[in-house]
Amino acid sequence: MRIATDIGGTFTDLVYVTDEGEFGMAKAHTTPPHFEQGVLNVIAQSGIPQESIKMFIHGTTVIINALTERKGVKTGLITTKGFRDVLEIARGNRPDLYNFRYQKPEPFVERYLRREVEERLNYKGEVVTPLNEAQVADIVAYFREEQVEAIAVAFLHSYVNPAHEQKTVRLIQQLWPEVAVTASHEVTKEWREYERTSTTVFNSYVQPIASSYIDRLYNKLAESQSHGNNYIMQSNGGTTTFAQAKKTPIHLVESGPVAGIYGAAVIGELIGEQNVIAFDIGGTTAKCSLISKGEVKVTTDYYIERSDKEAGYPIKVPVVDIVEIGNGGGSIAWIDETGSLRVGPQSAGSVPGPVAYGRGGTEPTTTDANLLVGRLSKENFDYQVDLEQVKAAVAEKVAKHYGTTVEEAALGIIRIANSNMLNALKLISIRKGYDPRDFALVAFGGGGSMHAAALAKELGVKKVIIPVASSVFSAWGMLMTDLRHDYIQTYIKRLQEQNLPGLNEEWQRLEAQAAQQFSEEGVAQERIVFGRIADMRYIGQEHTVKVPVPSGIWTTETLADIMARFHELHEQNYTFKLEGATAEIVNLHLTALGTVDKPVLKKLPPAIDANAPAVKEVRPVYFEESGWLDTAIYLRADLGAGAKIDGPAIVEERSASTLLYPGQTLTVDEYGNLIMDTGVSA
Repeated sequence: MRIATDIGGTFTDLVYVTDEGEFGMAKAHTTPPHFEQGVLNVIAQSGIPQESIKMFIHGTTVIINALTERKGVKTGLITTKGFRDVLEIARGNRPDLYNFRYQKPEPFVERYLRREVEERLNYKGEVVTPLNEAQVADIVAYFREEQVEAIAVAFLHSYVNPAHEQKTVRLIQQLWPEVAVTASHEVTKEWREYERTSTTVFNSYVQPIASSYIDRLYNKLAESQSHGNNYIMQSNGGTTTFAQAKKTPIHLVESGPVAGIYGAAVIGELIGEQNVIAFDIGGTTAKCSLISKGEVKVTTDYYIERSDKEAGYPIKVPVVDIVEIGNGGGSIAWIDETGSLRVGPQSAGSVPGPVAYGRGGTEPTTTDANLLVGRLSKENFDYQVDLEQVKAAVAEKVAKHYGTTVEEAALGIIRIANSNMLNALKLISIRKGYDPRDFALVAFGGGGSMHAAALAKELGVKKVIIPVASSVFSAWGMLMTDLRHDYIQTYIKRLQEQNLPGLNEEWQRLEAQAAQQFSEEGVAQERIVFGRIADMRYIGQEHTVKVPVPSGIWTTETLADIMARFHELHEQNYTFKLEGATAEIVNLHLTALGTVDKPVLKKLPPAIDANAPAVKEVRPVYFEESGWLDTAIYLRADLGAGAKIDGPAIVEERSASTLLYPGQTLTVDEYGNLIMDTGVSA
């Protein structure tokens, strides 16, 4: 049996699949700060015998939480002489151009803990100044006195030649074996000094936290007689071992959310939809990503805490290109100083949770609003719902301010939440040169199916897919992933002037490195699959375009094909191309997959009467343009393959509800996915 667990801000989700291909799911409340207890709780709640677990895959928010909540460890930085303040200087670009009070982000390492050492390499990786080992020893002694718990080492041009960093790490380990230490070449071999240093610092900052958490989780699983292979979801859309995750935990920064994106790509391939927008609404956040021609977009230009007013902090590791906003089921509705209604980013979380939970929450949330307009049933809550208490909260906090009814206030909360989510969907589609009308929307998470119909209609999307196990779909996606490692090497050469033997040798070196790492992790050679990407740009440009490139030995004909592909992608990304201009490769990016056997998806029995599925009940539901309408309610578990439903309607399951507006239709496919026609004309 294989299981996957995903820790969210509100719930911890689980999906399991038996050797016979039977899927099951469970949800339990997240248990901060002891997140591993929530994992054990959801395993116990699922009822599966733990000794039968052969593979355990885990997605966690521990790393992103430690960063955003500043709960990492005291960290010291050792860097090249003259580069002590690279974290302070950062970049000169100001996101909020006319804000004269703008301040750069505060470095995670204070200046007194940023120490310089004499050493220098040139851009070719040649030694200009040898490493001063005595200074390293002095710095280690100083850090020990300051009770530092982790050390980051980031030297100039070490992405070309890591010799000085390797020597420094060996010295630190000899002098102070107990301290956690990260060298920049261990997490990224991409250039850009500030971004590389920032990434290295973050890895050190969370390494003891991650190591402690993974050890606790492993021990708890072992105590419970679970002796399967253990893996953790990475931000690049693949998994890795517990041991590797402890070394480079920064690769887990978006561990949970990206699994759902990958799962959406799997669903798209299964039903013949290569162009998909993946949309996940959880209890705390909404996340979305665009999948074009079956390809999940991966970027190394990732930031935490970045906004239109804040520059944020760069993390230069491969992360699925995802837009995340603070809007989910637990997002709080509030009135700002101008009298405008806002929803999020503050969240009620799992404790106290929405007012409907009856656990002390007093602020109305999106979940409370959906309950009041009849889109959610109080029968599906884990708690005894006091509807009058929910009405009172919405009336006091929102309706009273605008002099409107409770129902209109609740609908206003939903509209604002939808508006926020719509902006996020536009950021990953229209703003990046894609027409959303060419895509299907795969909606999941506890709230995805509730809001998808309205958002798809607004975007012009014709088809919405609500997958099986939609409320725990990120965990489902983990069961479909392979082990993955990314190897990125800065290699700046003009395309037209490439030394082909040297270039082919560089690709082969990266592949050999990947094969060696997978071998150490017990992956057979025949299960390793490589993919290649080249980061390219026109001469004189600052930023690059990721260009998928062929495997194998490159020839002059290969370079011509790559150049044509680059022109096409540059035009898509930036609306223009310069066919006569010179282009250069900046980075070589090898993706290496250690493939695993995937669960076989069983088909659903056909519906007894496809055109007249059994109705659970009829209840009034409040719609934007029509007011209260008597709406048929269906149970998803009762719908067979081929079942058809006309809106207005709601399809309920224990932890999610799918809303259909008047004029929309829904069909159940052979795998149990709900396929919605939004009524948008071609």
